[in-house]
Amino acid sequence: MQTTTQEWDTYQAQPVTEYTIENDNGVKLGVLSWGATLHELSVPSAQGPHNLVLSYHKMADYLDNPFYVCMGIGRTGGRITRGTFPLDGTTYHVDPNEGQNTLHGGPHGFNTVNWAGSLDTTDPNHARIILTHTFKSTDDSYPGDLDAKLIYGLDNQDHVTLTFEATATTTTTLFNPTAHLYFNLSDDQLITGQTLQVNSDEHLDLSAEKLPTGKMIANADTPFDFKAGQNLGSAIRGMQDTTEKGFDDVYHVVPAADHTIAKLSDPQSNRSVTIKSDRNGLVVFTANSFTNGLKLATGAGQPYMGVALEPQTLPDSPNFPEFGDITLPAGKTQQYHVSYDVTY
Repeated sequence: MQTTTQEWDTYQAQPVTEYTIENDNGVKLGVLSWGATLHELSVPSAQGPHNLVLSYHKMADYLDNPFYVCMGIGRTGGRITRGTFPLDGTTYHVDPNEGQNTLHGGPHGFNTVNWAGSLDTTDPNHARIILTHTFKSTDDSYPGDLDAKLIYGLDNQDHVTLTFEATATTTTTLFNPTAHLYFNLSDDQLITGQTLQVNSDEHLDLSAEKLPTGKMIANADTPFDFKAGQNLGSAIRGMQDTTEKGFDDVYHVVPAADHTIAKLSDPQSNRSVTIKSDRNGLVVFTANSFTNGLKLATGAGQPYMGVALEPQTLPDSPNFPEFGDITLPAGKTQQYHVSYDVTY
């Protein structure tokens, strides 16, 4: 295992650090301090290292768009209706950042800060990147202060691990983080030749504002059915008569015995990523609204350049308790785990 630390860029007069781990097989993991952003997950190929995730050349480009490309998300992933929720008998209102609603932690979420970081190389077969930040209620408007930690790991079996950890230090709060990773496993600019499999029988019914209604819709016999695996191009073509013209949906997943919830694969390159999670939700977004103003490392933006796969507890659960409990009591620590098993 090899590790490096370097100043990658400067943003808002602050240095942005890149922490890199490369395992003995040549798989490389690069994480930026700003936004706890996964900048690189590359695998060896005949043409050299191939990055499996979308990335930018500058930090400003990561933040100069509404797409959260490969950034850390919190305190809460997804939308909170009108930024309002009940907690311990009190109704709270957090800052909105999408109309009247709060998306992905609001305007001062995990993606908006420069995290403190370090490398842990004590295990010769598994190195870790440890990012920490304290989120004050006075900064992000959520109840209570939160000591947050994101830990990215890579081992010599080509397993990428991501641990989200938080402690509510002052009062009970919410904690439902995710990573907004956009994958493109192929040598093409688009994801339309790749296959997605999701362990799910139903997805959330969403309003025109993409807010949960509390209802579920069956996936069977629709373009939403990825249970047996489906070509993404075919699935997207099945959505062309919809407003979205693709997917921006929340799947209710049932993890397998080994916690697998989804697998993305590219038949031409034989690359794949198997996603494992200990929670019940997965957002699937096929980058339908990408525009050519995006200065991505692989070229100008266009729809279907990547597919975002975001494991989390089903969103807006404080307003829909049947979706899951994301409450973090005062003085308690909570961990969530995601892993990405890579083949190539």
